[in-house]
Amino acid sequence: MSKNIILCGVGGQGTVLASRLISAAAMTKGLPVMSAETIGMAQRGGSVFSHLRIGENVYSPMIALGEADLILAFEPAEAVRLLPYLKDSGRIVVSNRPIQPVTATLSGSSYDPQVMLDYLKAHVPYLTIVDIESATREVGSSKVVNLILLGAALADGALGFTQDEMRQAIIDKIPAKFHELNFKALDYYQNIGE
Repeated sequence: MSKNIILCGVGGQGTVLASRLISAAAMTKGLPVMSAETIGMAQRGGSVFSHLRIGENVYSPMIALGEADLILAFEPAEAVRLLPYLKDSGRIVVSNRPIQPVTATLSGSSYDPQVMLDYLKAHVPYLTIVDIESATREVGSSKVVNLILLGAALADGALGFTQDEMRQAIIDKIPAKFHELNFKALDYYQNIGE
């Protein structure tokens, strides 16, 4: 059995690091992982996404339309853009914070993130919307959106890893001076219900 995960966002949000943390957690469990990343316009606020396939009998890193078990979306419009990849029983964990796409900025057009979130609410039965402003304020840093979203996906059971497995990935992939902050971000969503 395999798990297909798409991570999507805008350059500078930590999408690629989140993908690498999930991969590290999978490899620690002895699970094969294949990934493909598109980061072309990352530094200019362009779209960034990763296809991540975990499990046996996976021969290509690319996820077909209608085959993603989870879309971890760092930005609402990116979630809507990649929605065709989600399977009927798939889940979306999405940040509610918009980042206006470069194309909208250049064209002078407006972008209403609530329209995107409403569209997701109407079309995705398994949807978790993360109030990222509140979360980053409570955690104390806006630089850990990726770990907050990973924590939300863990809490929902959408990732298929434990908190400890993801903590070990943080230890393995992130410098020690950032561990405490990243653990706090990862645990945020778990702790808000307590």
